[in-house]
Amino acid sequence: MTYTVKDILKIQVAPALGCTEPVAIALGAAAAVSLLPEKQIDEIEIWVDPNIYKNGLAVSIPGTGGLSGLDMASAVGAFGGDAALKLEVLDSVDSPAISAAQKIVKAGRVKVNLLRDQVGLFIKTIVKGNGHNAESVITGLHDNVVSLALDGSAIIDHVLLPKAGSSDGKRRLADLEEWLKGLSLDQLLELLDDLDDDDLKFLESGVQVNMRLADYGLKHGPGLGVGRTMERLVRQGLMKRDMITAARILASSAADARMSGVKLPAMSSAGSGNHGLTAILPIVAVEKFITVDHRTTLEAIGLSHIITAYVKAYTGRLSAICGCSVAAGAGATAGVTYLMGGTKLHIAGAIKNLAEDLAGVICDGAKGGCALKLATAAGTAVQASLFALQGVNVSATDGIIGRSSEDTMKNIGTLTTQGMIETDRTILNIMLDKQFSDV
Repeated sequence: MTYTVKDILKIQVAPALGCTEPVAIALGAAAAVSLLPEKQIDEIEIWVDPNIYKNGLAVSIPGTGGLSGLDMASAVGAFGGDAALKLEVLDSVDSPAISAAQKIVKAGRVKVNLLRDQVGLFIKTIVKGNGHNAESVITGLHDNVVSLALDGSAIIDHVLLPKAGSSDGKRRLADLEEWLKGLSLDQLLELLDDLDDDDLKFLESGVQVNMRLADYGLKHGPGLGVGRTMERLVRQGLMKRDMITAARILASSAADARMSGVKLPAMSSAGSGNHGLTAILPIVAVEKFITVDHRTTLEAIGLSHIITAYVKAYTGRLSAICGCSVAAGAGATAGVTYLMGGTKLHIAGAIKNLAEDLAGVICDGAKGGCALKLATAAGTAVQASLFALQGVNVSATDGIIGRSSEDTMKNIGTLTTQGMIETDRTILNIMLDKQFSDV
């Protein structure tokens, strides 16, 4: 099957309110509750894969005033979520819902189960209420509800489920990724020729959505306040506002806002809001330093999403390597290079430069500190581009760098899926030791 750039944007790019892991947990609970006749909630039990567990453990839940935890995310989704909103499920959450969620969690009636051997994204939720049991299962993608059941009977016809005769989101994603992996960089670039006015309008909406987060982070300094701190250092003359610094400020300030639970959506890329911030904002930052028409900027952002999706096709949705660094970072550096008039060879060089620099950055869960990693990824994306445009290209004799950018991205996938399995387990064990210690 052949896909278009419109298909890539539709499957890979979407607004998401809050970190997508706790949001997916909330969606699973809201979907289950939607089946209960009286909507009474007595107990909740969830089962999740290791990476959902890792990424949902410490990050703030949007609109809750800084609450966190997988049990809390599930409870908030159950009491106040609107499953029809998918990744914006928590937009409907209000104070009574938060209070009810805190009470049920405090009472110990929300149980979280870690499926240590589960491979791939998986969330199963059972909500018990007034003698009824409602169940939902999400797999593959954060908003891909594949089954619903009430009192043991499967629900066949539901707005959240795939339509009869159509593939679910996981299958559509798998087919798209298999197709993407067969393309060359030349062919990925040629996809931009098919961008129409609707696509450009959608890409522009992503800029506006992510800039709102960046503006909020700069104004209020939530979370670690990484972006606002760098902005202050620039004003004090201790840092210079160049392309690299501007990209770091925008990406990190947006991450500060998002990771601290600010109730503003992000335009995600490849299933991650932070990927979306990294894929879009460095390109927006660079646009202000050069003379270029805005359509080219939107095309560069489109390329960034395409390259991000390409890398994620090899690494998987969630992994032990920071996808903001190696996937969205690769997308951003390709987009920046395209924006600055670079050729295919320059873009290939930028991707290899980026991979050489950031391939070792691990993912140790979603949390406020991700703002630091986004600052690094955004700045390095611009630097890798500038180096490539000046003729600096990492050699294929270096480590995991391949002869081409395509081979390099494939090697990153191999490193992630084959070489980092034990690393992922070790990271999770360290996090669990901290969670259950008395320190």
